[in-house]
Amino acid sequence: MSSSPPILLAWQDGLAIVTLNRPERANVLDDACAQALAEVTHTLLEGARSGRLRAVLLTAAGPVFCAGGDIQGFVRAGSDLAGALDRGIPPLHALIQALASLPVPVVSALNGPLGGGGIGLALLADIVLAADTAKLRGGYASIGLSPDVGASWALTRLAGPMRAKQILFSARAFSAQECLAFGLYAQVLPPDELMPAALALATELAQGATGSFAQIKSLVDGVAGRSLEEHLALEHQGMVRCGASADAAEGVRAFLAKRAPQFKGHAA
Repeated sequence: MSSSPPILLAWQDGLAIVTLNRPERANVLDDACAQALAEVTHTLLEGARSGRLRAVLLTAAGPVFCAGGDIQGFVRAGSDLAGALDRGIPPLHALIQALASLPVPVVSALNGPLGGGGIGLALLADIVLAADTAKLRGGYASIGLSPDVGASWALTRLAGPMRAKQILFSARAFSAQECLAFGLYAQVLPPDELMPAALALATELAQGATGSFAQIKSLVDGVAGRSLEEHLALEHQGMVRCGASADAAEGVRAFLAKRAPQFKGHAA
């Protein structure tokens, strides 16, 4: 058994870098990983409340981003598989919802293949960058199960119902270029260019106006459940709220002075 922590958390000037760290197990979402990820998520939520957290970069060690659920654990559960799933899913879903609720930009850097619950974890990010080795495989139906960890939600939201069913019905792996065309990835890069690009993007976002980012996330993520009238009202409220912030005043001054703004990152 590995003595390394399942999840690593590093900080760089308001940027939290979260790394899945069980490459020898393809970074599966087993109980140890889920517990460690829950602890990291708690730290991130505290960081968001205190203002320390300004952006998140999510990636993984090794050649695989995340293979999904712990199939070996499923085998060990034997005839109690349904019970094991019933006990194991709620903590994973709670932490996925908490990660998705962060009011700061989240970037995923997919260093390699992903499947099952790893899809939901990867695609909860606001922007997903992927290596050209990052094939995506649903895999659930091939073992007689249905999706969890938000995989079906993320795929439907980003690629649409037909593509989501195509991916989840099928046992085949979809290439990074196919996922780019489906709208699942924002950019596909050679493996050696992925982390420099992702780190540069996440660092840039961490230096931005986080109150503005929080309003943008809230508007965009909730648009499907609103009428135009409701959405326009929220745009109005958000613009006024941001307009009262120090970051807005700084942004306007910097624009007029033709200089880079120095945002404090306080919530609007």
